[in-house]
Amino acid sequence: MLDPRLLYTFDPSLWEAVRGTRPALLHLLDGYIDAGSVTHTAGHYLLEVCEHEVLVEFDHDQLHDYRSRRPQMVFDTNHWVSMTDYSLVIHRVLDANGTPFLLFTGPEPDTQWNRTAAAVLGIAERLDVSRLLTVSGVPMAVPHTRPTLVTAHSTDPTTVSGNPMWIDRVQLPGSFSHVLEYRAGRVGILGQGFVAHVPHYLSQAAFPQACDAVLRRVADAAGLEFPLAELAERIATNLEGIESETAEDADFPAVVHALEEQYDRLSNSGAASVPSADEIGAAVEQFLAEQDPPPDFRR
Repeated sequence: MLDPRLLYTFDPSLWEAVRGTRPALLHLLDGYIDAGSVTHTAGHYLLEVCEHEVLVEFDHDQLHDYRSRRPQMVFDTNHWVSMTDYSLVIHRVLDANGTPFLLFTGPEPDTQWNRTAAAVLGIAERLDVSRLLTVSGVPMAVPHTRPTLVTAHSTDPTTVSGNPMWIDRVQLPGSFSHVLEYRAGRVGILGQGFVAHVPHYLSQAAFPQACDAVLRRVADAAGLEFPLAELAERIATNLEGIESETAEDADFPAVVHALEEQYDRLSNSGAASVPSADEIGAAVEQFLAEQDPPPDFRR
């Protein structure tokens, strides 16, 4: 393997400022299953509402397949006027209380996963990162009118409890974030993740309720305080939009009511209907097949 440290550059003064703070590192990369746009929304939201600076920038030219994921360009009359560009960066971010944490965003690498994972884990080791965290969303048979359920996973199973669904063993296509968490566990770094259950009928649209649910879990796990007031406003707007768009659908209320009854019944009984490994795998494969390339990876 080529030296992983040659994949990135960093800000020396900011690096020194981070040392000794034992920051958590959130890795929220676009490109994999993202029902409700949970991963994408969480990363962009934190950069919108929190003070941040670029700490590490990866040489994405080495990691990106431009022919499979082409940049969007605008042609006006007789010349090119703009082009989306790709960046894979780690920001030093300050939460609402001024506590620093690290945020790794951008498109997941198309190549050199092992080398990139080694680079990120090397950074984590040298900066004495306290833990790695990620979030995602999966489509589930749940209603948008109830609190978002969240399933946790971790390299240390003793840190996981109270999951709403129990799954025995399943084989799925992996993401770079999955690989990073797995390799973090192998070298003794705590890795944690939170998966929001997104209503299957809304999985192709942004669902800020799910983003709010997982960010609250991340904040609790890492001892951070995220400013979520603006996200609450987006949730209210989203609920109004759902009501408006479905007002003329005569079948929609019955569907939601059936999901509400199932949700309430399972919540009260403390049980959950567990899909088989084949059903989970088929659902994930179908969801991946339906995805369009994300429109913007500039952050």
